[in-house]
Amino acid sequence: MMNMMLILALSLFPGLARQDAEVAAAAPAHVSNSFEFDVHAPLTETAPLFGPEGERCWAGKHWNPVFVYPQPGKDVEGAVFTIAHGQHTVVWVNTILDVAGGRMQYVVVIPEVQTFTVDVRLSPVASAVTHVKVTYTRTALDVSANDTVIAMGKMDGTVGPGWQRAIESYLKNGSAGACIQALK
Repeated sequence: MMNMMLILALSLFPGLARQDAEVAAAAPAHVSNSFEFDVHAPLTETAPLFGPEGERCWAGKHWNPVFVYPQPGKDVEGAVFTIAHGQHTVVWVNTILDVAGGRMQYVVVIPEVQTFTVDVRLSPVASAVTHVKVTYTRTALDVSANDTVIAMGKMDGTVGPGWQRAIESYLKNGSAGACIQALK
């Protein structure tokens, strides 16, 4: 009965369907993508690598957090830092940092473009293997950023193998202990 009423309404007012499509097209994009991989190291070695300072150990020169809080910068829940990303200064807030429990979360804002969360969940698979699941959830702050948000969302689901290689390489190169010790 309800479907018949909807069909009747759309036939009498064909502009309604077009208006709904226009409203949907004008809405800011919202996407969520995840990736997963295993690291051949125990949780106690792997988890510290997902704090802002810990990520410096493996993420490369583009990952250079500048801490607003705390001073000097260190991996703590509530840390606020910025990262240069192209023409933008991206603001990151660490909302969850539970190294022992293997859970990290960040809220990130690229002013006038998008906001997103990065949710990291680690779990031991064996004594020397840690499973990593990372979920990015992105929302455009303006419809003009929809294409960027959608493209970045598609890319999010593909970066797992690169992260795994970088972390595994870092852990195998012999300096893993030195970097983690420097974080303490």
